[in-house]
Amino acid sequence: MHEIYLGFWKNFEKPIMVLAPMADVTDIAFRSIIAKYSKHQQPNGGPDVFWTEFVSADGLCHPAGREALLQDLKFTESERPIVAQLFSSNPGTMRRASKLCAELGFEGIDINMGCPDRTIEKQGAGACMIKTPDVAAAIIQAAKEGIQDAGKEIPVSVKTRLGYNKNEMETWIPFLLQQNIAVLTVHLRTRKEMSDVPARWDLMADIVKMRNHYAPETLIFGNGDVANLSDAYKKVQEMGCDGIMIGRAIFGNPWLFAKSTHSFCALPGGAQNWMSKFFSSFLRKIGIKKKDKYWLETTSVISVQEKLRVMVEHAQLFETMMPQKNFAIMKKHFKAYAHGFPCAKELRVELMATKNAEEVGNSVEKFLQNQNIDK
Repeated sequence: MHEIYLGFWKNFEKPIMVLAPMADVTDIAFRSIIAKYSKHQQPNGGPDVFWTEFVSADGLCHPAGREALLQDLKFTESERPIVAQLFSSNPGTMRRASKLCAELGFEGIDINMGCPDRTIEKQGAGACMIKTPDVAAAIIQAAKEGIQDAGKEIPVSVKTRLGYNKNEMETWIPFLLQQNIAVLTVHLRTRKEMSDVPARWDLMADIVKMRNHYAPETLIFGNGDVANLSDAYKKVQEMGCDGIMIGRAIFGNPWLFAKSTHSFCALPGGAQNWMSKFFSSFLRKIGIKKKDKYWLETTSVISVQEKLRVMVEHAQLFETMMPQKNFAIMKKHFKAYAHGFPCAKELRVELMATKNAEEVGNSVEKFLQNQNIDK
């Protein structure tokens, strides 16, 4: 077995918390909002690593689609470290696309081997890779060769599922682990299950054992049904994986990854300081050290006004940074932001009819005035 190149991954303390790649969700606009409000690149901020939306390697190599897809690979310095996720069943295009991503300055390349979208599967990519392990191995090798072609050295990782029509982890996971990849992220469902059943977190401990046997250096991340950071750290402690990839929980909540060792925000200064010391002492007594990254989620509450104003900011960034995209993509975000407070449904109905960021801003200002919301 060849030595596994971890690259920037070896710089993190465990557990590592990362943002899942989601099509038409985790674009440059939303990632910028998350970076800002989760205090990314600041002490105790997060996520530790960003992923791009998945991008077609075939499309990047085709003159007709290249320019449009390059927009999906745009990122800002505030998002580093960031990994480009690609999909393809063609080793030639994967090699060229990986070379391009390395030249663009990404810290890593991730290969999607879990997407259940039928359009992707018709290309032999995504979850379809589970049925063609030889092709999967060739795709991983092609990505490594593309990085070498660029004269770079960055790690390659894979995101996949437990199996296709049934649980095939006993064969599929060891196969991937033997491909010398830096990180293996496992969405703990099969392709057939989609997201219709609970994620099988009970299987993660077995996956970790496989990693320990076949590829001790490879990092294992779990994905699926992670509600928040507290839930993520609990799963790590129970299952022994190296990190968690969080997806759907980020909708409408760019503050999700902001974390703190001592979170008594609602207390006055003196009480906050006393409680912080008390809690630190308590953790030491039960054997939990600061280096163990035992975090509490912040107790601060995001006001309705702040949440809606960030939604407007998000819409404005989307319009500015991605003018080529259909503004209707923002509607899935509106549903998440405008949720869980009085008259939210009425606001959502109005937001669904907006056609640009200006109209979104006007709707929000009118709502805040009519509801007399000032905090």
